[in-house]
Amino acid sequence: MLFKILLGFLCGVSAAATDNVTAQQGPPSLLLVSFDGFRADYLQRFPMPNLKLLYSQGVLVEQLTNVFVTKTFPNHYSLVTGLYAESHGIMASSMYDPVTQKYFRINNDTDPMWWSEAQPLWITALDSGYKTAAMMWPGSDVTNSNRTATHFLPYNSNVTFQERVGNVTKWMLGNEKEEGVKFAALYWEEPDRSGHRFGPDNTTAMGKVLKEVDDNIGLLMSELKRTGLLGRVNVLITSDHGMAQCSPERIIRLDDCLHPDNYTLVDLTPVAALIPKNNTQAVFDILSKCHAHMTAYLKKAIPDRLHYRNNERVQPIILIAEEGWTIVQRGNKSLRLGDHGYDNSLPSMHPFLAATGPSFRQGYKIRNLQSLDVYPLMCHLLSVPPRPNNGTLTQARCLLSAETCWDTPTVIGLVVGVLLVLTAVTVLFRFLSARRRAGPRAFQRLQVGYDDEDDDPLLE
Repeated sequence: MLFKILLGFLCGVSAAATDNVTAQQGPPSLLLVSFDGFRADYLQRFPMPNLKLLYSQGVLVEQLTNVFVTKTFPNHYSLVTGLYAESHGIMASSMYDPVTQKYFRINNDTDPMWWSEAQPLWITALDSGYKTAAMMWPGSDVTNSNRTATHFLPYNSNVTFQERVGNVTKWMLGNEKEEGVKFAALYWEEPDRSGHRFGPDNTTAMGKVLKEVDDNIGLLMSELKRTGLLGRVNVLITSDHGMAQCSPERIIRLDDCLHPDNYTLVDLTPVAALIPKNNTQAVFDILSKCHAHMTAYLKKAIPDRLHYRNNERVQPIILIAEEGWTIVQRGNKSLRLGDHGYDNSLPSMHPFLAATGPSFRQGYKIRNLQSLDVYPLMCHLLSVPPRPNNGTLTQARCLLSAETCWDTPTVIGLVVGVLLVLTAVTVLFRFLSARRRAGPRAFQRLQVGYDDEDDDPLLE
């Protein structure tokens, strides 16, 4: 009897140990960090030693093609849902919903109705039994499916980057009462704020703020090292959009074309959203001829490639300014020397992606990726079943150490090499075959003349 009790105790201990090992063998935790307004080519234009050290030990996507409109709220929600704006419903920083007749502003964004058309990763991961966290990420302080992340803090610009990182690492570590979070998202508002103020072409001012951003990346990695998380967690550093240089000389004044009594303005620049008060077609006809550097679209005619038509929150008329141009109703000056929101095909609107951690390759670089692909990549890293999304893992999986991928130059080189080898082998084979068919040259009799008809050999 005593033997059976002892055996049962040992089996219980063994099972508990096995369960603990299994838990420890789960996927590594994931930290997603966004530096708002980090234009992709800042990496080439400014020294970023800490960031470059990070991706030299991991991976770099030089340009991340984001979604239209290239604004903060739509793109941050796309990163954590994998959806175009028309699918997740956060169309801009200012919106109007014709069904509820409500207006959305960035300082009035906590109504769950606006965010309910999609489910962000910090909610989806809860269904896999994980704890999650979000530090000031747009939309993270709003209930979704009547839930929030396990830990979150609403946006407060007075909270320093160091304080934000300190909270996130504390949540990821956990304690004796609560396990650490498996997924965390962290937001920082620079270099976007300075990009608006100075413009991306102001090398002196942007150089200063980007040094601060790089110092913050160094602080993040140091804190991960201090807490023992470095090398154990996967870290993604990215952004929502880039920044274009603007100028007081590049102004589009709507009042020069149409009196504001003819429409309700929902959003202004660089993508204006209007609700005509009377004849929509007449208002459109006027605005379509308003300025050479602005294109007007009826909602039904918005180009398919923008994925910005199939949502009730898209207004009847939108106006898209060309890169660097600012739409105003009246006035002579642009309030911002830098702006974003323009066509997402523009390189100036593209951010980047860098990643490091146990799941990523080392020293690997690719030219481009869709920002929508970040979501399925993160779900894959966490072993979380993704919600329906517009992204794909096809190219993003090449960033992972467990995958074998061939980039385009390598594939082209291999194909050319194989073709050259096959060509050489074919030529050699034909040459040898021709020699075999010819055989040794037979003895021929001497031809004395064309009219010589003597068939006897010359024996004498």
